[in-house]
Amino acid sequence: MFRKSNRTLTAVALVQFMVSLDLSVVNVGLPRIAAGLGFSPAGLTWVIHAYALTFGGLLLLGGKAADRFGRKRILLLGLAVFGAASLIGGFAQNPGHLVAARAAQGVGAAALSPAALALLTAAFPSGKPRVRAFGVWAATNAAGGALGVLIGGVLTQYAGWRWVMFVSVPMAAVALVLALRGVPADRPVAPTGRPDVLGAVLATAGMGLLVFGIVRTDRQAWTSPPTLLTLAAAVALLAAFVAVERRTSRDPLIRLALLTNRAVAGANAYNLLVGAAITATFYFASLYLQRVLGIGPAPAGVMFLPFALGVVTGSILAIKLGYRFAARSILIGGALLTAAGFAWFSRISPDGSFLTDVLGPSIVASIGFGLCLGPLVSIATAGVAPSESGTASGLLNSSRQIGASLGLAALSTAAQHQSGPLPTPAALTSGYALALLISAILLLAAAAIAATVLRRPSLTAVAEPPKAAVMAQD
Repeated sequence: MFRKSNRTLTAVALVQFMVSLDLSVVNVGLPRIAAGLGFSPAGLTWVIHAYALTFGGLLLLGGKAADRFGRKRILLLGLAVFGAASLIGGFAQNPGHLVAARAAQGVGAAALSPAALALLTAAFPSGKPRVRAFGVWAATNAAGGALGVLIGGVLTQYAGWRWVMFVSVPMAAVALVLALRGVPADRPVAPTGRPDVLGAVLATAGMGLLVFGIVRTDRQAWTSPPTLLTLAAAVALLAAFVAVERRTSRDPLIRLALLTNRAVAGANAYNLLVGAAITATFYFASLYLQRVLGIGPAPAGVMFLPFALGVVTGSILAIKLGYRFAARSILIGGALLTAAGFAWFSRISPDGSFLTDVLGPSIVASIGFGLCLGPLVSIATAGVAPSESGTASGLLNSSRQIGASLGLAALSTAAQHQSGPLPTPAALTSGYALALLISAILLLAAAAIAATVLRRPSLTAVAEPPKAAVMAQD
């Protein structure tokens, strides 16, 4: 049993590394992607949004499918879709092709990510092995996101931007083989009922319109009719999603009662804020290094290496602290440390340098971020019934990706308004600094959630859904 658990941990860690890497590997290549395919400044953000939105919007469906059809089966399917989309994206000939490929990558990731995390939750249900397993998962997750910037920079400069897409193809192939051989077959834990596809469509469409409305504020004022209509339509779709979840005769995408669990609700709110802040910081740090300091893609990627090492260090430290302190306390400390790093980072100047403006804040923020990851996942999944572990895993991943997309949309709009129409180094720096400061504020809000909502997290299982609801069919 021990050997099977560790094989599962190895496979899941590799899968999570790949998914996390794909979230950040394109960041350093964005300027050359824009030049190569003719993206507009606002349209360029959709290289990030397309992946994050389909990933975040479909994660609940992916988690439900893992519970319904078997986690290993959905994991393998997601890996196949992810690898194929990566290959197609590398051959993109215009902005639409690349955005569509990124969206397809998100679909694959939405299937494989919750399935992998649910497999890990089942393999390590409690005790010190669980702390260690989630610490390893957190370290590989963080390393993928941070090293993705380094890998993306090297590939963009020496092989071309298309390789930031191609790089995922061999990784997906290796992960597929490892999952086939290393992950034991499992039976569906919720074998009845059909997943709520309509709910997934409504959630994804609603979040897509919401982000689109925010992104468009660089051209349309917040109070303009197009912006108000777009945001109103987004709210209507999300309200319809809630209504469908309450009344559907299918197996609902998410039981709303699951969100009444304080640990689940608090962890996901915390996760949404962290996702918004971290993704935006990677984006603006990359642009600052290249557009203001004039550093090439490969050197810029190397300059993210301290951040990668800091996150891994924080994740390892979280394992040791997890044996002595409550997860809630580690979350508070990690968020405050990350906020301090971002606040320091917001003091960047147009005539700055890596050593004076980037290195110190990167180390502080990365260690804090690493502290947050493992304890957060452990809290969010510990109190969930076994038949809903895939759903809970999907919910946690979904809150991170939706937060990433909304945060990037809102903060890039704020940065553009702050920078003004003339993209001088001073103007760009002013916009990036504002976005980094807002990221620090988001982390303070996350710390407040950990200190209040999670002050007595429930670790007892959420009640199983009634059998009548589970058995319901169209």
